[in-house]
Amino acid sequence: MIELLLPADVSCAATRAESVPDGTLFPEEEALIAKSVAKRRNDFATARACARRAMAGLGLPPVAVLHGHRGRPLWPEGIVGSLTHCDGYRAAALARAKDVLSLGIDAEPHAPLPSGVRELVTLPAERERIGPPVAEVPDEDDTGEIHWDRVLFSAKESVFKTWYPVTGLELDFTEADLTFHRTDGTGDDGARAGVAAEGSFAARLLLTDPALPTTLHGLWRIEDGIVATAVLVRPDWRDGDAV
Repeated sequence: MIELLLPADVSCAATRAESVPDGTLFPEEEALIAKSVAKRRNDFATARACARRAMAGLGLPPVAVLHGHRGRPLWPEGIVGSLTHCDGYRAAALARAKDVLSLGIDAEPHAPLPSGVRELVTLPAERERIGPPVAEVPDEDDTGEIHWDRVLFSAKESVFKTWYPVTGLELDFTEADLTFHRTDGTGDDGARAGVAAEGSFAARLLLTDPALPTTLHGLWRIEDGIVATAVLVRPDWRDGDAV
């Protein structure tokens, strides 16, 4: 699904497998999760298996993917990329730095955010635009059963993953103001029974840096119970904008 949100010069790989065979990780990677619980180990390993497949898509040999501050993946020189994992979906997206300045991907279960989280990760204007959670709407058919709070959360994760490698600065959830547009045209049934709903979003950054545009643009998609989002910025963004 993530490959539908990114251009052809980005190599994507995804899986719904919850684990990979023993021996998949490099020794350096094993050392990072030696004391981790099983779920953390599986998330880490499956995402890196996707990364290796994405490397192959760029004609690169498989290498270990270690991590830096806040778990940011450390890619080979000349490569940019992003990883994501959630229950039921793991993915990697890689590109050459000459083609892509930065990118971010995220996947989440298509379900309401836990109680109390919505207020922490959204601005008042965003809450007004996306409306109340689906569970609080008397006639759910009017919403297409899209959990916009979860879509917004995922989109902000993709924005952060795009922002941080370039700037080295933290970006709080309340430092980006997002608006969404739906483009699938399927009406109320768009997010039901595995039928895809999709669209675009714009993230107006309230914390800015000259290395990136003040508004980042991305795509979102809901399919088979998963929300996926992606943001990409080209090196020549000053000639236009993020793609």
